[in-house]
Amino acid sequence: MPPISRREFLATSGSCAAHLALAAAVSPRILREIWAARPAGPVVAVEPFARIERVGDGIWALVSTPLGGDYTTVSNGGIIAGKHAVLAIEGFQTPKGAAWLAEQARALTGRWPTHVLVTHYHSDHTNGVGGYVTAAEHPVFHATGITRDETLARNTPADADRTAALTDAVLMSPTDIGTLDLGGRSIRIVPQLGHTDSDVALELDDANLIFTGDLFWNAMFPNYVDAMPSKLATSIGVLRAKNAATYVPGHGDVATPEALGRYIAMIDDVGEAARRAHAAGVGAKDAAAAFVIPPSTGEWHLFGKTFVERAFTAWNRELDGTH
Repeated sequence: MPPISRREFLATSGSCAAHLALAAAVSPRILREIWAARPAGPVVAVEPFARIERVGDGIWALVSTPLGGDYTTVSNGGIIAGKHAVLAIEGFQTPKGAAWLAEQARALTGRWPTHVLVTHYHSDHTNGVGGYVTAAEHPVFHATGITRDETLARNTPADADRTAALTDAVLMSPTDIGTLDLGGRSIRIVPQLGHTDSDVALELDDANLIFTGDLFWNAMFPNYVDAMPSKLATSIGVLRAKNAATYVPGHGDVATPEALGRYIAMIDDVGEAARRAHAAGVGAKDAAAAFVIPPSTGEWHLFGKTFVERAFTAWNRELDGTH
């Protein structure tokens, strides 16, 4: 299948994918190159659209690098291996992205993924799930009911393989913590809210590591289009309180606790500014134009007034009670 063009990508992608495509058009080249060259662990596979890094014993993070214009994966993801099963995290933007991760899982673990979990319904995490299914392989898919329903209702273009995979998914609770046993390794699946109304994070106590989904964008201004901002702040605070040594974000490089702390400081600054603007009756566009991220929170890729306006708009919806 030929790579999709930027125009096709923008026309068919969900919110976060389009957010990144817009960012690629305005992000300075040097920032794109820096982002694409900072692995946290040994790199075991690399393509223009992503690299795979070993981040623990039997654990690998897929770090997407779409700002160069290759939208095969777009979101981050991962591979977690146990004695009897292998989990692939995220379905990515295209089936090619999912199939590539599955092939890497087989090369690294000796198994095609036996399970696939998606953290929420945005297209860059779900549209490619059909790529995991072959004539010989059919993993068990895991999603919350909201994630499944929203993916099938909202994501375009329609795809029969995606529909088949998620229609048969094992549905996770949107409120209760669950576990997935891979054999000698248990993964805790923790429902959260904030980026969407149906996010989950994956916690691995044995590795002191958390896959956060899009609750966390490392050094990247997040997409607020479906966000519930106060819940996002609460959820990411809960993840920080876990005191994990390593966080695999939904976008951006694999992160340290210090990087997560900078992200929290940044979204707190956005929230404080949004509340002040709302109380003063200042609209989202004007408030965003005046907003400056404090230098103390570090350098943020993809920062632009359009993204801040979207964040302030989300805060206004919440403060007005219209979300």
